[in-house]
Amino acid sequence: SVTLINDINSNGSDSVHVPMDEDQAGINAIVQRNVDHLETILAYTDPDVAGSSDDKSSYTSAITTGKAYISANS
Repeated sequence: SVTLINDINSNGSDSVHVPMDEDQAGINAIVQRNVDHLETILAYTDPDVAGSSDDKSSYTSAITTGKAYISANS
């Protein structure tokens, strides 16, 4: 999800993660699904992802990037 969000943010409709001929609404939906996925995983308590001290910055950065991408392309 991190790779997908970052690649779509950088390459838009030319991203390898975007099906051919996908419109902007479809691209935004792809990004939103992956943002939702990351937010769900980061909230897990069993296993305790939410309480873990592991570095989650790449995930939280991708969430921020994905939300900004959707906002800028709505």
